[in-house]
Amino acid sequence: MAASSVFHGLGFLSWPSPDHRKEPELAATTFDAAHVIQDEAALAALFEPTHALAVQKSRDSLGPHAQAFIRRSPLLCIGTQHRDGRADVSPRGDPAGFVRVLDDRTLAIPDRPGNNRLDSLRNILANPSVGLLFIIPGFDETLRVNGQATLVTEPELLRSMSIQQRTPSLAILVHVTEVFLHCAKAFRRAHLWSDEQRQARSGMPSLMKMILDDTTGAPDDAELCRLDEALEDAYRKTLY
Repeated sequence: MAASSVFHGLGFLSWPSPDHRKEPELAATTFDAAHVIQDEAALAALFEPTHALAVQKSRDSLGPHAQAFIRRSPLLCIGTQHRDGRADVSPRGDPAGFVRVLDDRTLAIPDRPGNNRLDSLRNILANPSVGLLFIIPGFDETLRVNGQATLVTEPELLRSMSIQQRTPSLAILVHVTEVFLHCAKAFRRAHLWSDEQRQARSGMPSLMKMILDDTTGAPDDAELCRLDEALEDAYRKTLY
């Protein structure tokens, strides 16, 4: 199997529009209706009232602490939604400070080379509502930002986001409508930053093998090793 055809399938060159792919059928799983939450009243009955501070912490603009958090963060996850209701979450990473705080209500996120599926970008065109989760290595707290996104190609902004003399094709501009800090419980339950929790990458097959197993079928070990090495070389050459 030629590496070029594999990388084409992985999306290093292109990937079919989501509209051209058949959605997998969902497995039918049923529960007794008495155990399915149907409305907000039933949901609220399971929990204590929301603490006043949890409500009050929500702001409609980026205060100094939120801005400082964003400037320290090298990683965010962006949640988007297609016009037909399909949801998606995608990671975005770069050196800390890659997300620009343009003012207390506006963020700019550079769009780096990816697999050209364009899932998040297509979704933003269909539905501009987005949710962002900012993560800082070593911090158990996260920052949540919700807002309305626009795709922009303003030359000066894009040039300011260049890395290794490569300028992004576009930026995601987010008009902030809600922002708040999220407590540490999830990350502490996961012991995310604990050395004891680190898992050896060898515990699962390579990305190339897993994708090929699920699609065309993985080749023999020698060919797979060559494809794995070619993928690592592609990473080095196409990060920016």
